[in-house]
Amino acid sequence: MSQRAVERGFIRTEEMSRLFRAVIMGPPGSGKGTISERIARGFGLQHLSSGDFVRENIAASTEAGILAKTYIEKGLLVPDHVMTRLLLPRLEAMTRHSWILDGFPRTLAQAEALNSTCELDVVISLNIPLETLKERLSHRWIHPASRRVYNMCFNPPRVQGVDDITGEPLIQQEDDKPEALVARLRHYKDVAKPVIDLYKAKGILHTFSDTDTDHIWPYISSLLSAKIPADRLDAQRASTH
Repeated sequence: MSQRAVERGFIRTEEMSRLFRAVIMGPPGSGKGTISERIARGFGLQHLSSGDFVRENIAASTEAGILAKTYIEKGLLVPDHVMTRLLLPRLEAMTRHSWILDGFPRTLAQAEALNSTCELDVVISLNIPLETLKERLSHRWIHPASRRVYNMCFNPPRVQGVDDITGEPLIQQEDDKPEALVARLRHYKDVAKPVIDLYKAKGILHTFSDTDTDHIWPYISSLLSAKIPADRLDAQRASTH
């Protein structure tokens, strides 16, 4: 092997060592998206949303996107093998960017598939009381076409019941209504437990509990400040500008 190839390999390894990869977990309404955006802004990580990946693939009519759409239109969860086909190639291609992944993995099979693709540095788990989740989700309305989410208490649309961008009407999802919520949250808890146990065993799980995102954020910020070395943080911020 030539000296130049060795040097290129060393530089590549050094670049990879600077990458920081994190996952955020939590039940519906726990504030994963809000906290992920704060992390992205504050630490220079890319916010990767599994929901965005699904919508992009459906819009582009990829094979996996068409498959996902058939399940979504029937009101079913997109199965593990389809979700991994949607996400893992994108993650494998992100060799120069640190990221925070929101909405994946949801199941043990997805977590094991992710483990085979990359090594995570931190997993953040949001433990929000049931009554708080019920309150948040009961005020959640969405724009069906774009999946933009509004909360009538802390993130309301400019005009009641209308999407800010298109002016089209908002709807409340059936599974956000009070009668469906308890079953939905119980299902999340059952499915998430083995994923949480896996990351706890790996020593990378960090759980945060409160009723208010603003109360949780300083603790998450402190964790990431301690976990991301200064030189890696500088490199990440530079790569986003």
